[in-house]
Amino acid sequence: QVQLVESGGGSVQAGGSLRLSCAVSGYTFSACMGWFRQAPGKEREAVALISPGRYTTYYADSVKGRFTISHDNDKNTLHLQMDSLKPEDTAMYYCAARSSGSRVCTLYVRPEQFNYWGQGTQVTVSS
Repeated sequence: QVQLVESGGGSVQAGGSLRLSCAVSGYTFSACMGWFRQAPGKEREAVALISPGRYTTYYADSVKGRFTISHDNDKNTLHLQMDSLKPEDTAMYYCAARSSGSRVCTLYVRPEQFNYWGQGTQVTVSS
């Protein structure tokens, strides 16, 4: 059974940093993984993705240069380092993974094409 468990969310002031973690079990990093976020009244959007093998990363324009996605193979954990946070980064953040055999990993992949999801962790940035 695949389980994704996020942690690390919280409340920070603008300009601050947070590091999100997603502990993964029952799943080997063999397809696209990433972080999504959803603010109240808005659609869920991809924030950062990472592909296996070459660890190619993809970032939404709104977070480029501020967020960094990484995967720790030893601990089978996905991370999202978030720096220079802005109030508009406030959202519920979700970890997600595509099933093995799914080759595509770009920001054009829709959320519904990700097969496994965590329960989410709240990030709140105050001005």
